[in-house]
Amino acid sequence: MEELAIMGGRPVRKTLLPYGHQWLDGGDIKAVNRVLKSDFITQGPEVQAFEKSVADYCGARYAVALASGTAALHAACWVAGISSGDEVVTTPLTFAASANAVIYCGGKPVFADIYEDTLNINPDEIRKKLSDRTKALIIVDFAGLPCALDEIKDIARQKGIVVIEDAAHALGAEYRGRKIGALSDMTILSFHPVKHITTGEGGMVLTDKGTYYEKMKIFRHHGMRPKPENGPWYYEIDEPGYNYRLTSFQCALGISQMKKLEAFIKRRRAIAGQYNEAFAAMPEIIRPVEKDYAKAVYHLYVIQIKPRTLKAGRRQVFEALRAENVGVQVHYLPVHLHPYYRNRFGYKAGDYPLAEKYYDHAITLPLFPAMKDRDVADVIKAVKKVVNYYRA
Repeated sequence: MEELAIMGGRPVRKTLLPYGHQWLDGGDIKAVNRVLKSDFITQGPEVQAFEKSVADYCGARYAVALASGTAALHAACWVAGISSGDEVVTTPLTFAASANAVIYCGGKPVFADIYEDTLNINPDEIRKKLSDRTKALIIVDFAGLPCALDEIKDIARQKGIVVIEDAAHALGAEYRGRKIGALSDMTILSFHPVKHITTGEGGMVLTDKGTYYEKMKIFRHHGMRPKPENGPWYYEIDEPGYNYRLTSFQCALGISQMKKLEAFIKRRRAIAGQYNEAFAAMPEIIRPVEKDYAKAVYHLYVIQIKPRTLKAGRRQVFEALRAENVGVQVHYLPVHLHPYYRNRFGYKAGDYPLAEKYYDHAITLPLFPAMKDRDVADVIKAVKKVVNYYRA
């Protein structure tokens, strides 16, 4: 049996392969340089052009570009009217920003457990967490697989609450043949470098509701409301907003990246297909699922190690793969287990058993469009090497 690198053997790779990485080319650089040489490097025409590009692609009426995906979540919570005493039901299996944005507005995140297979929030669990104080739902398309949107929207309609879809992982994903982006009251996107397209940092809110659109534009611009009837210079602030604007040169990068989005998604799905095939005969590994109602876009490819199938725990497997120069990661520690949420709201281990069970066994493998076939082969080889070594 081949000796693991962590034990002194030769690693599969000479250099570390990260779990995610941007793909920028000469066209992207030219687009940014063009704006940097222009008169307006912020609040220029590229902002609206980028918003239109994404809105048209997703089939949404309106789009508002913001400084980050977190800023987009904050804006969505604010325009949904979340305030002190309100509750928002969300998933514990997400990056903390999905819940933090509720707290920014004075509300309380209430968690609902996940499906064991899709890892998305379970509508039956949502129903158990609703109260008279529930103002909204924040659902998360985990790893790029859309949630059970029809059931979730039925719940929201019955209760008269807002659905905010955190699709930071899911630009380009489809639900029953329709692109994610215009299927919920508001949809959040992120353009961080590991996402499907990048603007460096950046985010966006998509919506079909004109009232939300107008409020968000004011919110991202300090709360400034122009009143030209009092003079072309004149504005008033009825309620303080934030400086959450996205620069023109970032938007220029976004426009350029949007031209490559479909190719990026095709490559992500191809890599996921190679992983699925390679791991199909390995009973120690639980692979991601893809439902017949959805087309996933694989922001992440997460495997789970089946309990009691290896003579090693998740941490040992993780560290062994890192030693092979495969840059695995873990997404995510369930939000309710962070000290802030334990101390502020009294959440504890055992509250959401399926999310916690997932976390204990999850490892994210590298997956990004710029990966070469050789990189994919290295990841597969490393996983098989480590699993074979530790097989019970």
